[in-house]
Amino acid sequence: MKTDKNTVVGIVLLAVLFFSFFWYTNKQSQAYSDFEKRKTDSLARVNSSKITPVEKEKAIGDSIQTDSIAKQSSAGNFANAASATEQLTTLENEVFKVTFTNKGGRVKYAELKNYLSNDGKPVRLGGGAYDNIGYTINTSPNSSAGTSELFFTASAPVRKSDGNQLIIFSLENATGSAVVHQFLIKPNDYKIAWNILLSGADKLLSNNTLNMQFRAAPVLHESSVEYERRMSNVCFSVNNEFDYISAHNDEKFDQPVQWLSAVQQFFNVSVIAKNNFNSGTVHWTRKEDSSNIIGTVDASLQIKTPVSASVTIPLELYYGPNDYKILQTAAPEMDKIINLGRDFYSFVRPINKYMVMPVFNFFASLVSIYGWVIALLTIFIRLITSPLVYKSYLSGSKMKLLRPELDTLRKKYGSDQQAFSMEQMKLFKGAGVNPLGGCLPLLLQIPIFFALYSFFNSNIALRNQPFLWTHDLSAYDILVKFHTKIFIIGDHISLFALLAVVTSFLISLYNMNMTATDPNNPALKYMPYIYPVFMFIIFNNLPAALNWYYTVSNVITLAIQFVIQRYIIDHDKILAQMDAKRKAPKAKSKWQERYEQMMESQKKVQGMKQKAQNTKK
Repeated sequence: MKTDKNTVVGIVLLAVLFFSFFWYTNKQSQAYSDFEKRKTDSLARVNSSKITPVEKEKAIGDSIQTDSIAKQSSAGNFANAASATEQLTTLENEVFKVTFTNKGGRVKYAELKNYLSNDGKPVRLGGGAYDNIGYTINTSPNSSAGTSELFFTASAPVRKSDGNQLIIFSLENATGSAVVHQFLIKPNDYKIAWNILLSGADKLLSNNTLNMQFRAAPVLHESSVEYERRMSNVCFSVNNEFDYISAHNDEKFDQPVQWLSAVQQFFNVSVIAKNNFNSGTVHWTRKEDSSNIIGTVDASLQIKTPVSASVTIPLELYYGPNDYKILQTAAPEMDKIINLGRDFYSFVRPINKYMVMPVFNFFASLVSIYGWVIALLTIFIRLITSPLVYKSYLSGSKMKLLRPELDTLRKKYGSDQQAFSMEQMKLFKGAGVNPLGGCLPLLLQIPIFFALYSFFNSNIALRNQPFLWTHDLSAYDILVKFHTKIFIIGDHISLFALLAVVTSFLISLYNMNMTATDPNNPALKYMPYIYPVFMFIIFNNLPAALNWYYTVSNVITLAIQFVIQRYIIDHDKILAQMDAKRKAPKAKSKWQERYEQMMESQKKVQGMKQKAQNTKK
């Protein structure tokens, strides 16, 4: 025994020594690495300081010359387009201002006139270092280059008699091959028609395939980068059916693609193929760092062209808002970018499309303040659900009237829950009471809540709309702002969320008072106090519009309950009806007979077990 004890002590000491050794070694290694890094950085600074301005200028010149030679080589027969000065041209209509660049002969960015970003400036879509759209062409038999790296020649913009504006970018070489980009902007339209004309397409394209690269890095336009990232995704139409990816994911397209869109909470940039993309891939990454970039989209889309020397490829670009009516006319299935219910919650889309949205738009046409529009929508929803809600309140009143008899049964059967449950069921059936009737308002609120959650999150009409103390109904309001994020709660407290929680708490207390509950069950006893805590954690980061709806709905619920209980429901009459129901002869259903037989059998078995235990004692 002593030997075993010594062995254990020895193993423990060896383990301590090993851990100490590895800890000390790692620490020394890290210290050495830090020392070497400081030494290297110091030497680099010393060596850099030794370089004269002339040597620095020469090194920069050599780098530029090397880069220029590489560009000239890849440009092949288009060598005259390898380098030039970038020139910007701006066209505008009533809704946006589009800036084109001769580098790539493409749209550089678009500014939306009717929408402001979180910094107070017009929303700008595109224009970042990552944003790009172009394709690869063969510049010579042995080289290729991306059009976004070549400098096109821009024509003077032309305004037509119908208000359309046209600008053309061209790229030609000595062998007769040419690339022409035609861009057409129509009045009051967020779409840009883009026609690609290729002369000598059999030489410019490999295997008669145009391989387009569409890259986008949407930036923050709302008040919360975390929330906007959560609401952003990539949407597309494959084989004329809408689909999307939300998380970090890759998607491969083996069927025709009609359009692909980099979608933010309220805006999107899309590329639309009039004759479909034949195949492609897309990679979507949602950012999780401290930058203002929402995510990155990297798509490769292929178009098969006819076997011909001259080819025209009709495309369209969309730089604009996620507005339901606008997207309905932009491209087939594009209106589904507006998330009115998807996947598991797709059952709420018809509720939004055929009830919530039309009613909301009707009230918005009458009232200019959207907070009151939401209040009117709430009243409308409560009115159409009121008949069912009345039945639930009636059931609750009956439950309250049965409370004295239930208390008597609890005292009679004590801890025998099985016997109590059986007698309780008989009591409810005899009085004609449905114990689940009071759950109906909650069940009704579930699909309506999910429908409005989707609707308010995606409704651009609420964006930057002030109401009471909030300046934006589409985002959470801030009563208290913390300097750091608090676990679960976040970096703020929302006043609208507090109002929603407080009114829900009052409803819980009222329902608890109206419903016959088991006083011995602590979970039911403390649920009205626990539920608001979890509710606040969820609601604190939701849009003010949704919290305002929930608050108004709760206030209406409290008012309806008070009026119905005090002035509509006749408790004496209900009690008389319940007594008459109990005295009337009752026909038992087969299911009830089997259930009662089962309960009686279980009661007998339990009695036999209890008797056996008493005999042993």
